[in-house]
Parts: sequence; C-alpha cells; structure tokens
Amino acid sequence: MGKPIIGIMGPGENARPEENEMAFALGKAIADRGWIVLTGGRSFGIMEAAMKGAHEGNGLTIGVLPSDDASQASDDADIKIITGLGSGRNIINVLSSHILVVIGMAAGTASEVALAIKASKKVILLHQDEITIRFFKNLGTYKVMVANTIDETMQIIADYLKVTPLASHHNRTSSASAE
Repeated sequence: MGKPIIGIMGPGENARPEENEMAFALGKAIADRGWIVLTGGRSFGIMEAAMKGAHEGNGLTIGVLPSDDASQASDDADIKIITGLGSGRNIINVLSSHILVVIGMAAGTASEVALAIKASKKVILLHQDEITIRFFKNLGTYKVMVANTIDETMQIIADYLKVTPLASHHNRTSSASAE
C-alpha cells in the first residue's frame, strides 16, 4: 500500500523565521511517524525547513522542483523530481500528497491550496490568519481544516489517514479533470 505522503506547502524566500521553525518541527513529527514529507524541494523557506526536520527524524523526503535541473534543490531532498514546469509543478505537489499542510502564505502557496481544493484533497491550514482561513473555507468548506499547533496538525492527519485508505488517493478520478 505504501507510506502516507504528507505535503508541506509554504513560502520560499518570504517565509518568516517562526514559520520555518514550525515547518522544521512538523517535518520531524511526520518523519517520527514513519510518513514521507513532500515539498517544493528548494533550498530555502518552508521547503528547506520541513525537509531538514524530516531528516532529523530520520525520515524520507521528496522535493518536486520547478526547474529543469537540481541546482536549487535542497540537500535534504532525498528524492528530487525535476519537472521543468515552474509553478506548474504545484499540481504535482498536490496530487502526489495524501493530505497537505500549509504554513505561511504566498502566491504559489495559495495556488497549491486552490488546486488541492479543486482536486478534492484535504488541506490543513496551520497557524493561519482569519482572512486566509475564511477565504479558503469559502472555497473548500469541509476540505479545509484548521490547526494552530503541530500536535493538533498531527492528530488531524492521523485521524484522516485512519478513515481514508491510501489506495483511494491514487485510484480515484479527479473532479478537477471533469471540468
């Protein structure tokens, strides 16, 4: 069946220090559970912090890179997927993750949340402001969950994985393709 792949999405260059700390702690917590961390793969921001945390927890990381080479890849990306798709790689991040956790917000991150909602993926908005929460809840209702701590996030992920078989994530047809 495979291990759960948890997508951690958030800003690169514009990530705030406290968001990077949260991403590091979340990456480590996910690795401690034996789950896989997937990010945008680059060597800064939420992506770098989450993969560093996962490595501290002896976990496996996947970096889905926007460029056509690995020059901006994080050293903490165990599996580097070179897409050459620029921001188009965001759909790969979304569809390859069983559930997504969003820390911080930027234009690319917002596109990932919107793509996740369109693809009927569950999204956890971790430590987000009320405007962001309200906006995405209006778009995604039950698909969008809110957490304020790493422990709360981990509990939501664990509960979701208990009731949703991993196989169903990869075998269903996306409602996004029907539109």
